[in-house]
Amino acid sequence: MENHHTYIKRALELARSGMESGDGGPFGVVIVKGDEVIAEGHNCVLSSNDPTAHAEVVAIRKACDFLGTYQLDGCVIYSSCEPCPMCLGAIYWARPKAVYYVCTREDAARGEFDDEFIYNEINMSIEDRSIPFIHISIEKADELFLRWLKKSDRKSY
Repeated sequence: MENHHTYIKRALELARSGMESGDGGPFGVVIVKGDEVIAEGHNCVLSSNDPTAHAEVVAIRKACDFLGTYQLDGCVIYSSCEPCPMCLGAIYWARPKAVYYVCTREDAARGEFDDEFIYNEINMSIEDRSIPFIHISIEKADELFLRWLKKSDRKSY
């Protein structure tokens, strides 16, 4: 039986220790399969100089490595905070069965981790985004996708 509070408390401990060590912001994650913790992570943006080293991404990478697969089938993610848009995308690609979290994105915003502008940018047309996204047309570039579809050893994901 899953013990949600135990795993959430561990995620909070990871968030605290990662923050106090100077690795990054106050975010921690535990990933569980069945009743086994298969991966843990905390935010490592500052210690790794990697803007993608959020706790969820760190833990997903470890869990997938542990399981030897790119999916978290049957796994549950416990996070100290509601995932940001990047982590939300990573979670959907990993396909766990559930995500439990403690703090909300509004709580994070009060701590100066405000992702609302990203949520807004996602819904804007490309022309209206604050970072220019410029399409470059190269003839037959899309043939890569056709070649992908024809690969005999292709594994869909």
